[in-house]
Amino acid sequence: MRDMINAAAFKESILCAYAALQANIQAINDLNVFPVPDGDTGTNMGLTMEKAAMELRKNDFPTVSAAADCVASALLRGARGNSGVILSLLFRGISRKLKGLHEADAKSFAAALQDGVEAAYKAVMKPAEGTILTVSRLAAEAAVKTAEKDAGLGKTFEAAIKAGDEALADTINLNPVLKKAGVVDAGGMGFMVILKAMFASLKGEVFAPEDQMRIEEITEKTSGGYDARENITFAFDTVYIVRKKTPDVDLEPLRAYLDSIGDSLVISDDDEIFKVHVHTDTPGDALNESQKYGTLEVAKIENMVIQADQNAAGEKVISTEILQDVEKELEAKEAEPEYAEPEKQFGAVVVAAGPGMQKLFRELGADRVVTGGQTMNPSTDDILREINRTPAETVFVLPNNKNIIMAAEQAGELVKDKRVIVIPTKTVPQGISALLNFNIDENEEPIVEAMKEAAANVHTAMVTYAARDSDFDGHDIHAGEYLALLDGALLGSCDSQESLLQKLREAFGQYDPSFLTVYYGEGVEKESAQKLAETIAGDFPDAELSVVDGGQPVYYYMISVE
Repeated sequence: MRDMINAAAFKESILCAYAALQANIQAINDLNVFPVPDGDTGTNMGLTMEKAAMELRKNDFPTVSAAADCVASALLRGARGNSGVILSLLFRGISRKLKGLHEADAKSFAAALQDGVEAAYKAVMKPAEGTILTVSRLAAEAAVKTAEKDAGLGKTFEAAIKAGDEALADTINLNPVLKKAGVVDAGGMGFMVILKAMFASLKGEVFAPEDQMRIEEITEKTSGGYDARENITFAFDTVYIVRKKTPDVDLEPLRAYLDSIGDSLVISDDDEIFKVHVHTDTPGDALNESQKYGTLEVAKIENMVIQADQNAAGEKVISTEILQDVEKELEAKEAEPEYAEPEKQFGAVVVAAGPGMQKLFRELGADRVVTGGQTMNPSTDDILREINRTPAETVFVLPNNKNIIMAAEQAGELVKDKRVIVIPTKTVPQGISALLNFNIDENEEPIVEAMKEAAANVHTAMVTYAARDSDFDGHDIHAGEYLALLDGALLGSCDSQESLLQKLREAFGQYDPSFLTVYYGEGVEKESAQKLAETIAGDFPDAELSVVDGGQPVYYYMISVE
């Protein structure tokens, strides 16, 4: 075990951590207990770390300080979802403590880890225990205590991992929701995957290859062997590169599709091309679907079952690789975000998914629309880019999802020459109501008050499907059932829309609504939406009814009650 962490070792350890996190994405996602399909913790942490891996691969660094700065900056801009933002805050603190160091010993690294935890706690308005915050805090405290005894880097990491594992196991007792579901915290699990992979890298037990380190490789080198064939879920290791139709093509639907037919999914891209790595039993389907987004250039398909058998027999592995060396195209520098000089006092940036929703926000006066929402949380950098493109001195940001608020706030901190105000809207209907009350002829304070008040007066019902079996909040839920939520709380699940509709009508009765707006989503026929809306409105004859084609993914219906 090395005594010091230099720049090269730190870089390698982060690449290993990224690869291990990618290999564990689904396992971490499976810990999410809420049955609604969402931008799960593993996915968000993986996408956040992907940004750091991409930046690290572009350069070598003279000092551990420079390498840590690169990671912190990349994570800050790439952060997605609350878990990704917290991860970026942890590494921002680490970077700050390693500032100016050529190498880091056990004491300096332990102190950096603790500084990262403090930075994360300070940034979260209401830190909750039984989460990634608890796990990282107790791991850091153990590291500091051990390092103070001159125990060395190895013992320091061992102490941190032991304490972190114990804290992770205890999250089930600290969080009532986790206790009922019988699982540990997903974010805490992600943090421990990162910490353990960094330790394995620093010990020289695992190495990050060019694209991705499979979890089987980590298992083999850290636990003394494994049966590779038994650990293969999908047969074909599939890697390919596609030239985009347009620079801003939305790859999130492709990501969702590929995730449904395989695992170990990684998609990286620049303005011209995107590269996919996925394990699947149907590589042809993956390639065909991807060609909807551009022109296939090169591909590599390898049968991992055959390779595992050849390895076991001591034979030379035959590769079916036909991939050309075009990795350099992915190394092209990302274009600098456009900057619009202020032409007016106030502007607005909103987050929304679905062509109808995005069109509606533009018609209501939004300057820029960030594509994203449930299941596809935009990064800090995505939001920052659209703030910079807004030609206003003060930019109002409407996240329209509770899991995007922290990323929006973080983007606001990165803006240099504009004032940014985040209106913490948690649903798209709240954002619509807030934007309807965005009066640019007023002063800033009345605008903020009016938008917040308008959002608070909106009750939002959402109809979707159960992504997993769950016993949640007294409801026995089965995957595939219709789900209804009201203001974020689970209203119930049913095997038919008619039964669910009755629950919604009963729930709306408590509000005596004056306005009912039904936004129907992707794949829902207009006639079906109109029929549902009229059935609901039948209980409230005095309410003004509107039916809007939102085209949003995930949710069959979003219903605004005012």
